[in-house]
Order: sequence, then structure tokens, then C-alpha cells
Amino acid sequence: MAREYPLDRYRNIGIIAHIDAGKTTVTERILFYAGISHKIGETHEGMSVMDWMEQEKERGITITSAATTCFWVPLGEEKKKENEYRINIIDTPGHIDFTAEVQRSMRVLDGAVVVFDGVAGVEPQSETVWRQADKYRVPRICFINKMDRTGASFEDAIDSIKEKLTTDLAVMQIPAGEEENFKGVIDLMGRKMIRFEGDFGETVKEEEVPEEMKEKVEKWRNETLEKIVTEDENLFEKYTQGMEIKEEEIREVLRKAVLAYKIIPVFCGSALKNKGVQPVLDAVCHYLPAPTDLLETEGRDPKSQDPIKLKADDEESFTALAFKLANDAYVGSLTFMRVYSGKLSGGSYVLNANTGKKERISRILRMHSDQREELKNIYTGDIVAAVGLKETSTGHTLCDENRPVVLEDIAFPEPVVSIRVEPKTKEDQEKMGIALRKLAEEDPTFRTTGDVETGETIISGMGELHLDIIIDRMKREFKVEAQAGQPQVAYKEAIRKPAEAEGKYIKQSGGRGQYGHVKLRIEPLSPEEGQRLEFVDEIKGGVIPQEFIPAVEKGIEEVMDEGVLAGYPIVNVKASLFDGSFHEVDSSKMAFKIAGSIGFKEAYKNADPVILEPIMSVEAVIPPEYLGDVMGDISSRRGEVHSTEETKGKRAQKIIRAKVPLAEMFGYVTNLRSLTKGRGNYSMEFDSYKEVPYNIAQEIINKGS
Repeated sequence: MAREYPLDRYRNIGIIAHIDAGKTTVTERILFYAGISHKIGETHEGMSVMDWMEQEKERGITITSAATTCFWVPLGEEKKKENEYRINIIDTPGHIDFTAEVQRSMRVLDGAVVVFDGVAGVEPQSETVWRQADKYRVPRICFINKMDRTGASFEDAIDSIKEKLTTDLAVMQIPAGEEENFKGVIDLMGRKMIRFEGDFGETVKEEEVPEEMKEKVEKWRNETLEKIVTEDENLFEKYTQGMEIKEEEIREVLRKAVLAYKIIPVFCGSALKNKGVQPVLDAVCHYLPAPTDLLETEGRDPKSQDPIKLKADDEESFTALAFKLANDAYVGSLTFMRVYSGKLSGGSYVLNANTGKKERISRILRMHSDQREELKNIYTGDIVAAVGLKETSTGHTLCDENRPVVLEDIAFPEPVVSIRVEPKTKEDQEKMGIALRKLAEEDPTFRTTGDVETGETIISGMGELHLDIIIDRMKREFKVEAQAGQPQVAYKEAIRKPAEAEGKYIKQSGGRGQYGHVKLRIEPLSPEEGQRLEFVDEIKGGVIPQEFIPAVEKGIEEVMDEGVLAGYPIVNVKASLFDGSFHEVDSSKMAFKIAGSIGFKEAYKNADPVILEPIMSVEAVIPPEYLGDVMGDISSRRGEVHSTEETKGKRAQKIIRAKVPLAEMFGYVTNLRSLTKGRGNYSMEFDSYKEVPYNIAQEIINKGS
């Protein structure tokens, strides 16, 4: 069966932004204008199509990145199938606690629409998602939203993007009026005013630019044109000679510049007021890449590790990356995947190149948020969900068994907050185990461990909201009633200086004895090396037989998992096994494992051990009159203020950037609101681990012992 849409008419895009910039509202409008949804769902009414989870509807925020597909014919082109573009959209969360969702989406997107609030401009989380887009080299366009809101300023928003993110902007539209006077947008290249009429802005009308705006339009147009023509010699020559340049020529050069990460086009509007969304859809088709525009995807041979280049072509062998797992109440477990090359039919077998096991793709679904459509075949460029894969996790590569290839995995941050959870009844105990396992499979930043001594379960994640949602989902989706304790910080232990020690385990009690004897040297590793344990075997002349050496490493690892000072995991250690002895009869792997753990504990106590705590990068946005109070409060939380700045515009705000220990940030939102009479907000993300001050370390040790 032939593919329905040519690959050069595919667009795999994400809508990314700071929380509350309006990305879900933008997506809702896109789906409505593309004819996928027949009424517009509003986030603030809990009715949006993309925010389909109960928790998303209640909180008005996006938690999971929802995938959907729509079709669009650019304005001005005849509405027929061959002019249609297939747009696969992933609507990503903006809250830092769900950073994994943004990260895994970025890994499989070809392009992105970055949404900014026309009042606030660049906000803290805008910078985070922008950096992630830079990391994965995702071409993008900007949409300055909420131009109808009091305090909206297009020029201030542009200035804040230039100041904080990039100066490589090509402003393609300016607003016709701002705040309550916002009437539509002006297309600079075509020199035309665009109005959006009808109940939902579905009728797009072009008019002459109002006389009073003509001078402003020419100023902005020349600035943008100068930026674009420098990317092409012929166009530059035409421009310098004062010749007329056609819109098609501009579009062609701009497209090349966007794909080369040299220019980012900017559009504006108000998604809530149904103004400006259709031109953004046109821009997605005109400027963002098709899978065929991208460089070849790089993979490697799982055995030889040789690089393998994958071409975006149906005739190549099948390769796809699993980027998300989800549980669906109707069909069970879903594995979302992006197809990088080749094609596949339902019922086929594929190889999981990471595990070496075969998986049967029994059913393939195209997801429309929480709706689903069954597919018989999938092709290069598709983003789809496979049902019931048993061995596949996030970041695994699925491929043709005749051509094994592993694509680059997705790296996720470590969790920083933990909570103890207890099931209310015996029946809940069993259900809770299943629920937590499934939720951990879905979310790589969520971990669950058992405390052997107390029999309690500890769940860990990226923040209070993250764990709140997990507990809420257990209750609603898995019908598990559980009680949660207070949030706990994920402390770690480390050492400051090298130390040596000996570990001996000798046991004689009738029958065969036990004998293990090791000498260890441990020294600190720099956190930048990113290694938790580097184990070095320095044994010469067989003083410890080779088969016992892995057991010593295992003994060390077990102690590092449990901690020595206060029961927290130990990190950044190089452990060298340099001497020891064995007994011909009594030595065993178990004896050497115990000897390894004894030796490591002894050395650790002499290596000047310390406790490390997660430090968060905090950004508070507040009215200027509360600056002193808020800075004083941050200092009282052991925080260090690094900078303060004032935003431009009619409603200037102060931005405080600080580094604060996570332990001092629980419940901060309530404090900030009361200090600023409800007008301040903040965001934070993990920055690094630092040593805990001595007096606080003693408290932690006493609590842990």
C-alpha cells in the first residue's frame, strides 16, 4: 500500500513554552481550524482536547505531551488533497517538574512553535525549553500570544527575546493595535492587514494596511528584509539595486535559513480571541522542516559500535525510536514511536536493538490526544503508538532484525524529591505495586524504592507537583488509596579526600568456612565526570583470583546504595582494589562481597565524608515594591541572590535570580504569595549538588541514624 501523503508534506512539530503562555490554547485553535475538532475546547473551562487527563483539566496545565495529527492547506491555495500538509503535533508541558516530557518530545520533533506571553515576554521556563530546542538543534518559529491582554507589548516581547534568547529574528507580522485595540495582524512581506472574522475567527480577510500604520510597517519590513536577503547573494543584489522582490523568493530563502538555524521567524496574535493562528499554520508548512530536509539520522551498530547513517526514506530498512510509554484504559500499554526510516505493517516483528529481543507489533494506532485510529501500515516520518509491547522502554530503538541499529538514547535528570507512601488497606498494597510499576515505566524521572527496614515505599520525582500528580493518578486511574508523608530531599553522600582500608571476612563454624580479604583505596571523583563509581582492578600476580573481583565491586556498590553517614546514596567515588589474599578452600564470591563492603565502609569513614544537597536555580517575578521583602526571605532560606533585573514595558516587574537549597523551598509558593499579596510567582529547576553546612549535616545524620 502506497503512502497517503508525500514525505516532503509531513511536519512533525511541538508547541513549547513557559507555563501559562497559552500553548494548549494555540493547539486547540490549530485543531479547530484544521477541522479535527468541531468545537473549540478551552483550557480555563477544563474542556481542551489536548489536556485530556483529569488532573490537567482541573489544574489548567499540561502534564503529559499529547500527540495528534491534523491536515492543513495554506491560505490562498486551492483546498484539495495534493495541497494538504500532514502535521503531527506534540503539545508539551511547560512546568519544570515535567521536563522529561519536553525533553523526550524534543528528541523526536523536526520543528517547534515557541509560544510567548505578549505581556510577560521571555519567562524562566521559556529559556529552559529554548535551551532544550538548541540542544537537539530543532528549527523553530515564534508566536507572541495574548496581544489582546492589558499590558501586552509586541516591541517589549521582541526585545526580551533578543536580550535573553537570540537576535536572529525575522519579524514577519506586527499586531494591528494592542491590548483592547488589538484588531488583527499585519503581514509585513505582503504589506497587508489580516482580520479574523466569524464566531471563531475562521474567516480570514485581507485588507489594505491602515494609513496611520504604513510608516511603521515599512520600518519593520525593511529591517526584516535586510535580515533575510543577507542569506542569499542574488536576493541581496536585487535588494541593494532597489529591485522588487517577490514573496515566493523571500519565502524560499527564509525557509533555507530557518532549516540552517540561522533565522527564526516571528508571528503574533491572540489564540484565545481566535486571531493569528492560521498564519502560524501556514508558517509551519512554509518554513519548518519535513523529515526529508533534515540531516541523516545517526545511529550505531549495537555490536561493533560503528556509526550507521539513516536516510528518511520508505525504501530503507525500518528504524524507529520509542520516546514515550503510556497506559490507556481501553487498549492497555502504548509505546509512542517516531519512524526515522522504512515502513512497517501491523503484525510484523521488529528487533529491540537495546535488549536484543524481538517484539511483535500487533496493532498500530494514530493517536488524536486520547482518541485513536487503527492503522495497517506506517511510514518514515510517522509518529504513532504501538499496542502491548512488553520489552520496550523509553529511548529504545526498534528496527529491522536484518539491520540492527541503536539510535542515541534520551538522557533524563535524576529525581530530587522523595515522599513515603503507604497503602490504606491490604488490598491497596497489591494494587499500589502494580500502579507504581506502570507509572515508573511511563515516566523516566519517577523512581520507586522500598525501605527494607520499615516496609514503606518511597517515591521520588522532580518536584512536589510531580509527586502530587503521581499520587492523584494512582487514586484515579488505578483506584489505589494511599497516604503520603512529607516531601523529603534526595540528599547524597560523597568524600573529600583519598583513604585506604582493609576488609576481612573470616568465618569458621563447623563445615566449610568463609574467607575474603581485600585492600582498597578510595578517592573523590569530580561530579563533572558524571560517574557514580569508577572501580579499578589493580590486582597483580593473582593474589585474588579473577572470579572473586566482580564480587568485591558488588559489595562496594551495595554500600554506596545504602550510604554510610546517614543512609543516602554515595556518589563520585573511584575505588581501587590493590591487594588482598584468599584461601584455597574457604574463599567464595559471597566472602569477597562482604570483605569489599567492610573495606569500603572503613575507608569511607577516613575519607572526610560529607552530605550533599540539591541546590535549585530559582527565578521569582514580583512587583518592584516587594523586592526587599522577597530578597530577605530568600536569604533566610540559605539562598544566594545572583542577580536582579527589571522587565521593560508598562507593567515593569522585578526578576530575582537565586540559588537556594531544595530543603528550604517546600511550600515556598504560599510564602511568596503572602509576601506579594498574591502578585508574585516563581519557577525553579535543579542546578547542582553542594555540600550541606556542618550544623545542618549533623541534624540530617542524627535523623538518619
